[in-house]
Amino acid sequence: MPISISVIRSSIAPKFPVFSLKRFPFFNTYSSIASEILLSHLRKDNTRIEKSLNTVTVKLDSRCITQVLERCAIDKPQLGVRFFVWAALHPSHRHTAYLYSKASKLLNLEKNPRIIVDVVDEYRAEGYAVGLKMFKVILNLCRAAQDAELGLWVLRKMKEFDCRPDTVSYNVVIRLLVGKGQLDEAMGLMKEMGFIDLYPDMVTYVSIIKGFCDAGRLEDAFGLIKVMKGHGCVPNAVVYSMLLDGICMHGSFEVALEFLGGMEKESEECKPNVVTYTTMIKGFVKKGMITEALRILDRMNDYGIKPNKVTFVYVFDELCKDGRVEEACKVIDKFRGGVVQYDELYNMLVMSLLRAGKHKESEKMFRTMMTHGVRPNGLTSSCIIRMIVSDRGVLEGFLLLDALEKSGNLIGIDLDVYSSLLAVLCHENHFIEAAEVVNIMVERFLRLKSHDGENITKHLNASGQYDLACLVSSVTD
Repeated sequence: MPISISVIRSSIAPKFPVFSLKRFPFFNTYSSIASEILLSHLRKDNTRIEKSLNTVTVKLDSRCITQVLERCAIDKPQLGVRFFVWAALHPSHRHTAYLYSKASKLLNLEKNPRIIVDVVDEYRAEGYAVGLKMFKVILNLCRAAQDAELGLWVLRKMKEFDCRPDTVSYNVVIRLLVGKGQLDEAMGLMKEMGFIDLYPDMVTYVSIIKGFCDAGRLEDAFGLIKVMKGHGCVPNAVVYSMLLDGICMHGSFEVALEFLGGMEKESEECKPNVVTYTTMIKGFVKKGMITEALRILDRMNDYGIKPNKVTFVYVFDELCKDGRVEEACKVIDKFRGGVVQYDELYNMLVMSLLRAGKHKESEKMFRTMMTHGVRPNGLTSSCIIRMIVSDRGVLEGFLLLDALEKSGNLIGIDLDVYSSLLAVLCHENHFIEAAEVVNIMVERFLRLKSHDGENITKHLNASGQYDLACLVSSVTD
């Protein structure tokens, strides 16, 4: 059912009062000079805000823009939007996706889309010439707020300003509609583009095809592929990989394998890539079909495609869940020398064992790595130490830390591991071991957070361990 543009006035939050340019409260001492200058211009009783801002010569950056928006968000959110739109077109600055997201959150656009409506109405009332670039900024704010209805309303409003949307403008709204599952409305917009001599591009097709695949509407997805080809937009491996993912989720694996075979016979730009094969492997793994997943792994190797970390995670997680650790090791031996380093593959295997709840097997594999000169990374070491402390106590965890230190493998371990070991060792009166942990921290220039260090020091002083308390204080911020 098409979205009714008229409902936006009633369905959106109650209307904010039209902003009046009253003086803002003074900025705090942490504000930048640029933001204070900008705010001084925004405080002027001037209906042509943009004209006033154009006289400012400061260089914009994300920090001063954020500070201005923070102040506007208090009681002048519409003014904040107008400032943000102006700043986006300033020659010294370009908004990032992060800044759009930040602006949306600061101005609370997700809960109060009426703010955007008020701003567009203000432009209209003032007779302001709002061009395509300004509307694109407003549409991107709608995208940051994930508001499809608002985005469609803005798209329709462009006509009132004699502003013709382009393909990018339509794509923003189409992606919003797809994200809300409004696929028929998205298709309607795509068809509408043809009525004003605009042509869907790869972004348009990919957005809607992905939506169809996610919703299990595979026939519609395949139909759109035909339309895509008819318009001279050639599908690539990304498009076909999305279709394959949809087939794996909602179709049959027989069809998926047949489709994969067809891709392998296609031209170079449509041939399966690592994402394609990983998609197939993920599909088989989710159905518990690990043997079939391993066949796809061999198949991609035969076609010269090297598995990446994501591929191996799917394979290792399923093998470990089934207790087939030896097969996982065989996979490592077969694919050593590929994109993922040999040491990293074994670290990934240990992590898969941990995720599968195979604590004994994960520790055994970890110690085997150390024995055979395979270097554990910081994440794996940290997780294993935490697991051992939880299962068998702090002394066992300390012994592993000590073994890692003596073997030269004490690299990248999380600071909270040292902090936790030290705190529990001191609490359980293992002061000799605690001193060794502190010495390791000194050698590696590691420091405790002030709160943690102070608590440990307090306990040591209460226990009469004044020298050790002094040592702990030396590594406390």
